[in-house]
Amino acid sequence: MAFELPALPYSKEAFGEIISSQTFDFHHGKHHKAYVDKTNAAIEGTDLSGAKLSEVIASARENGNTGLFNNAAQVWNHSFYWQCLSPDSQKPGGKLSAHIEECFGSTGEMLEAFKTEAAGHFASGWAWLILDGDELKITSLHDADTPVAHEGMQPLLTLDVWEHAYYLDYQNDRGAYLDALLDHVNWEFVAQNLDGAGVKRADQG
Repeated sequence: MAFELPALPYSKEAFGEIISSQTFDFHHGKHHKAYVDKTNAAIEGTDLSGAKLSEVIASARENGNTGLFNNAAQVWNHSFYWQCLSPDSQKPGGKLSAHIEECFGSTGEMLEAFKTEAAGHFASGWAWLILDGDELKITSLHDADTPVAHEGMQPLLTLDVWEHAYYLDYQNDRGAYLDALLDHVNWEFVAQNLDGAGVKRADQG
């Protein structure tokens, strides 16, 4: 079965000016769709036809198939990213809040560290809050690289820092984009991923 472009978990007008419907048209409707289409074309008629998306990513990395890895990883990264966002402003609670305070001191300090990592990431890539064993950590990965390809990196939260994620709405002001989206994190989704099953929540196949 071919991979599909997952529907957004909210309407493309839900964020107003924070993320414009035009950005969703391009980012989801064109960029994300192109990664899906290219991944499907690359695996059609191969041993990977019918494999899970996470399996395609792992195989492409193991075999040095950079083109397939980049496209398949971007399908997964974007599918995860959309779920990390909420049209409503939320705050972490319960076990997640306690774990953030244990690892970073406070939610505010964690968000500041996340913004620093994301803003300072050179060129294209993704900023991540991950679970490494029992510890929460912040990191970033370049281009299409993804926690799916790294043992011990359980994804909790990501923000896209490729320019196509924010240029229409924020031009080159990555900091303003980060400030806006860090106030619209889907903390309920992040909390779910504490179970270590975050990869499955953006998988297909």
